[in-house]
Amino acid sequence: MNNPQARSWTRRIVLLAALAGACLGVAAAPVDEAVTELQHEWEVIRYQAPAAERQKRFEALAARARQVSESLPGRAEPLVWEGIIVSSLAGEKGGLGALSLVKQAKALYEQAIRIDGRVLDGSAYNSLGVLYYKVPGWPVGFGDKAKAGELLQKALEIQPQGIDANFFYAEYLVEAKRAGEAVPYLERALQAPPRPGRQLADQGRREEARALLAKVRGS
Repeated sequence: MNNPQARSWTRRIVLLAALAGACLGVAAAPVDEAVTELQHEWEVIRYQAPAAERQKRFEALAARARQVSESLPGRAEPLVWEGIIVSSLAGEKGGLGALSLVKQAKALYEQAIRIDGRVLDGSAYNSLGVLYYKVPGWPVGFGDKAKAGELLQKALEIQPQGIDANFFYAEYLVEAKRAGEAVPYLERALQAPPRPGRQLADQGRREEARALLAKVRGS
């Protein structure tokens, strides 16, 4: 792998597991029980499963998510969660072989947005935006930081106090070498109200926000 952009992709693909957190602001109700089960299983794998088990478990969960999406045609929620799971699988798989998975996730988010962009507190916009700033640009991938900013701002408009919308916009600003602008968004993420039933997700996101805030302030 002599192409510098290809090497960059290999290094950065491992970060894609984090973009599953782009939808952690999702409330369990009133989505279908099947979608809620996907969300819960993803959370268990993402935060509690041993690293050596995650790829295999995400592969199985992705297959279940596809079945749920097919059983609920016209619903945006399962498409969003299928995208999250596929993105997480890409993060675990790594390397150029994961590119087809992130393209699949991108298509799922875009389909969800066409149905209802505001679904799950704008999580499709948030997750798609994260893909655009995590994935390298042409000729390796489809990354585009300007497009990422537009999508993440849409998510913030829908959920201005959301822990994930603020965290990922802050991370985008750091990626875009605008770290000084990230501080208020990280502070807002840390002050976001707790989400019922999402204690594990909230704890993980706050830890990430604290770490990024310390990095920004120390730079």
